[in-house]
Amino acid sequence: MPTLMVSVSGIRGIVGDGLDPNTIVKYTSAYADFCGEGKIVVGRDTRITGEMVKDIVIGTLLAKGNDVIDIGICPTPTVLFNIKKLNAVGAIAITASHNPNEWNALKLLNSDGEFMTPEENVRMLKLLDTSTQNYKNWEHIGKLKLYSEGLQNHFDEVLKLKYIDLPVLRKRKFKVLLDCVNGAGNIVMPKLLTELGCEVIALNCDESGIFPRLPEPFPENLKDVMKSVKELKADIGIVLDPDADRLVFITEEGEPLGEENSVTNVVKFILSKNRGNVVVNLSTTRGIDDVAGKFGCQVFRTPVGEAYVVKKMKEVNAIVGGEGSGGVIVPELQYARDALVGAVLTLQHLLEFGGKTSEFRSSLPQYFNKKIKVNILKKNPNEIINKLIENYKNQNINIDDGLRIDFEDHWVHMRKSNTEPIIRCVVEVNDKYKLDKYAEKYHSEIISLC
Repeated sequence: MPTLMVSVSGIRGIVGDGLDPNTIVKYTSAYADFCGEGKIVVGRDTRITGEMVKDIVIGTLLAKGNDVIDIGICPTPTVLFNIKKLNAVGAIAITASHNPNEWNALKLLNSDGEFMTPEENVRMLKLLDTSTQNYKNWEHIGKLKLYSEGLQNHFDEVLKLKYIDLPVLRKRKFKVLLDCVNGAGNIVMPKLLTELGCEVIALNCDESGIFPRLPEPFPENLKDVMKSVKELKADIGIVLDPDADRLVFITEEGEPLGEENSVTNVVKFILSKNRGNVVVNLSTTRGIDDVAGKFGCQVFRTPVGEAYVVKKMKEVNAIVGGEGSGGVIVPELQYARDALVGAVLTLQHLLEFGGKTSEFRSSLPQYFNKKIKVNILKKNPNEIINKLIENYKNQNINIDDGLRIDFEDHWVHMRKSNTEPIIRCVVEVNDKYKLDKYAEKYHSEIISLC
């Protein structure tokens, strides 16, 4: 059965088995109708199907009468940043993010330089049935412009973040092992780190689009990287996902800082400079609550997905937020998960901390989590989640996005994935010796319902 994931983030599927040219044309056409007249920015990651998908997207937008600004291979946050910079009515980032090579996707963005809101997404989906019936005639098709300055626009603004002390940071000369998984950060991230005075050891930083390992930056996928950080005596390792909106760090001892701590450390750093509200999703560590509590700040939680986090951040005027998957959002620059921002602020935080990265990790709240993907054998994920809700209805639960249950010594979040045909289960405990026990318990419960 063909796989096509449709969510508030856009559409995602396996090329040739769910994501085919007709599907790309249909959704791109509906998106063009949603945006209306005006310029639309297009950028992509490095994956090998990117050029093919981009050509179909651009051709469809031109046929709709929209002018297109092609900013080439670049991170998703770079596409987002250039929407307002170029006065565009929207943008499409062509990337399947952390999914393997065979996947690709259209991330659909609005004129505010953000992911479409849930309400905007509903309006766009209503246009699908008529979207391929109203193309322009030959006299009114759009014009295509190749724009090579997109990366530089984003790069320049990251260096202007008010929290950064560039002269002192450059003197520190961090030795950084950087792994871009041959993805979209391969040009801009080495350049950014070099500008910060870092000695950069580049690993998997080409444009081949062939991911040398499973691209999701989980510890089990990063064993060779972690080994290299220690062997090469780097101060820190920085690992990106393919579209560079998420990042994780590795200590000088070759141990993961933990992708949850990509956000936790930035929240701690920002709140130490300025008090304000924080927004994260339901799958993000309790460490955020601990850090915010020390500064007397409030934490708000949303369903998983950048669009939901950003929507709530704007509602409560949050000064920092993100997702525990390694996505950092600092609205001073833009309402978007941004690995460039996460890297710069973390290096500044580490500089001010003054110790080794392993000591830096120990200074953050100590929780232990496991993230499990459960293949549900083509069962209806909503039915499984509803059964789990019934089983736990007398506990402290949140059902805004699947089921999150909070206990004193642990929490678990079980939800239908937005990006893969699976159920995701995140378990976090305050005692590492309990982690496997709880992870197996909830995994077994889900399997029993399949």
